[in-house]
Amino acid sequence: MASARPGASSASTATPSCGWPAPPVDTPTTLTRSSWLFPPETREVQFDEKWSFVGKKQKNCDPANPADVHKGDWWDHVAYDPEHRLVLAVVPGARSIENAEAVVAAAKERTEGATPRLMTSDEYPAYASAIEAAFGVPVAERLTGPGRRSILSERRLPEGLTYATVHKEREKDRVVAVERRLVFGTEAGLEAALNGSSVSRTVNTSFVERQHGTDRGQNARKTRKTYRFSKDWRAHEAMTYYTLYRYNFCWSVRTLRQRDEQGQWQQRTPAMVAGLTDHVWSTREWVSFPAVQVA
Repeated sequence: MASARPGASSASTATPSCGWPAPPVDTPTTLTRSSWLFPPETREVQFDEKWSFVGKKQKNCDPANPADVHKGDWWDHVAYDPEHRLVLAVVPGARSIENAEAVVAAAKERTEGATPRLMTSDEYPAYASAIEAAFGVPVAERLTGPGRRSILSERRLPEGLTYATVHKEREKDRVVAVERRLVFGTEAGLEAALNGSSVSRTVNTSFVERQHGTDRGQNARKTRKTYRFSKDWRAHEAMTYYTLYRYNFCWSVRTLRQRDEQGQWQQRTPAMVAGLTDHVWSTREWVSFPAVQVA
């Protein structure tokens, strides 16, 4: 786990590697990967997938044509912290159990293994097995009899882990009813997690779905019914990472703003609310900051 956060008077100073050129004047002096700035203070995670396509839609792809291998449907598997409006992780690619496992594992890594109080998704079954694989602890069972030995028979989820899904009933393509379904954990734990949440009063994926809309507005390649779709999967993947992670540090979210002592609105980004930085970053500041810090 990360070390405790220092008091308000403490500061973290960047220690540049000799392999890096001199940073621009507006590069932040507070590292965003220091031991006390990470992980984010995440207590709740929502998982969902956002559809787009590369080159052509899936129905127009020819499985026998090698040129169509990286074309067709393309999904962003997103792990989202709704309390801080923070994109924890994104894994672009096919809608598959492997990518669902990858985004859950990435979310766990970005929070340094901490177990969120509440995880939610739609009814895509891949997330249940992905959560078991990422958070489950192997349990040894001792066999009896001659030559007895211990074997790993199952994976046990930690106490306090709660995962629930949203079941939507539709009529004529309209949602007419929403039902929550508890997958892992207890009803008491679920109620406690909802009561302790600063944003969720019921099991939902509303916040990650709203972020999908924001991302479509910032990335023209994912606008529906457009000629601006990606023609190359490498560019599509790069722009997916760029827009979603830039959003964390450079995009001021209206619902996160606060009034200061003078009554003026102070804009805040998801990274500021999550405790990862103390100011809104410019795009230049973000793209010029080294992704890996070497002491």
